[in-house]
Amino acid sequence: MPDKILVLDEGTTSTRAMIFAADGTMEHVAQEELTQHYPQAGWVEHDPAEIWTKTLACARQAVEDNGGADRIAAIGITNQRETVVAWDKTTGEPLARAIVWQDRRTAEFCAGLKEAGHEPLFQKRTGLLLDPYFSGTKMRWLIDNEASVRAAQAAHRLALGTVESWLAFKLSGGRHITDASNASRTLLLALGGAQFDEELCSVLGVPMDALPEVVDTHGQLAMCNEEWLGQAIPICSMIGDQQAATIGQGCLAPGETKATFGTGAFVLTNKGREIPHSDNRLLGTVLMQEGGERTYALEGSVFVAGSLVQWIRDSLGLIGSAAETEALARSITDNGGVFIVPALSGLGAPHWLPNARGVITGLSFASGKAEIARAALEAMAHQTYDLERAFAADGASWSSLKIDGGMSANDWMAQDLANVLDLAVERPDFVETTALGAALGAAVGAGLYPDLETGAATMRGSTRKFAPDMSEDDRAFRLGGWRKALTAV
Repeated sequence: MPDKILVLDEGTTSTRAMIFAADGTMEHVAQEELTQHYPQAGWVEHDPAEIWTKTLACARQAVEDNGGADRIAAIGITNQRETVVAWDKTTGEPLARAIVWQDRRTAEFCAGLKEAGHEPLFQKRTGLLLDPYFSGTKMRWLIDNEASVRAAQAAHRLALGTVESWLAFKLSGGRHITDASNASRTLLLALGGAQFDEELCSVLGVPMDALPEVVDTHGQLAMCNEEWLGQAIPICSMIGDQQAATIGQGCLAPGETKATFGTGAFVLTNKGREIPHSDNRLLGTVLMQEGGERTYALEGSVFVAGSLVQWIRDSLGLIGSAAETEALARSITDNGGVFIVPALSGLGAPHWLPNARGVITGLSFASGKAEIARAALEAMAHQTYDLERAFAADGASWSSLKIDGGMSANDWMAQDLANVLDLAVERPDFVETTALGAALGAAVGAGLYPDLETGAATMRGSTRKFAPDMSEDDRAFRLGGWRKALTAV
């Protein structure tokens, strides 16, 4: 019996195919970078055809390297959630570039909806705020501004979806589905509703006949056609990346919390069957769905995390690699009064300022690349602290924090998080928890494990803990400098 899981991990900057054994060991990975298109300030686009062709190439390479498709029990798909693709249902071809989750082009449209008094409706029903971050306004923009999309809509051939929906359509030869976790990020799904909400779609001007069917995050969801990998393989999990990381961290009980530090930073607290509500501008979201039953989460989203280090490397040229930031941070005793507010694409939770711009404060002739690199890493703890305060105000205090994502491999940053939060921070030795969560869901969906708890007990590995060791005076200085810097955005 086949017992390997193929995970398609659709990130912002790359696509990867990863083979997992049933015990959680990652055996193979194939990766291709994705081209980033920036037509103008605040706009970010991908080519859907490139996403598909590079994903397929990676999947074929990983499967071949692992001994063939007959060893694969199931496919799991995880993706950066709010990126929108428009394609033709008949031809299966994309109609425009995908609008990436970071894109801010619908800020004016969101502001108009707020002024018209619509935000309370969306917040109550979807758990979300009216912000360009979410998928629904991007869908409307494509209809309004792309002639090919409008023509497809008029002919009832338009398909809209996020990246997992696009890939499921291509792999299955036409099944148009989205999982509940990704659907809950569109502004179009009521958290308690089985399918997309007619009233919400009407307010945003998104045609319901272009939207996919909402399905579980794990189970028998679709079938990958034999032509792609040499054998028909069931697709047994589809889940947004942050929800996948929460599952991969084993946050399966209410109250358990994880933070992922990748391109952005995302904190989720498991809320069980309780539909979350926030009075502090956090988000309610679907964590997972099985057999039509949902588990929910409270979420705080930070738009810029690892992408700040990438900007310092690529645009400023201060470092040659992201790994250099740890040595630079350790080379000095403090930040020299330098603080960075990384609002390079607006500020996310709990501030929600889409038009905010990044600032660096406290510069002097004594400031150098070490101070800037250290301030960049410190900004991760500062932003996370703001989220921790908002979670606590919503009655979801953290007793500890599990971290993952590429940036979490930085030991200095992990310790700084523990220090500023004054909390124990736990990091798994295997930090690719997003892919692991998708693999875990697919393993359960394929019947390799009876439930997520059993699978997590086997597939999750060892962890390392970081205990706080910062003085109250140093913590107060850091947080005071951060609050002052925020006033400059």
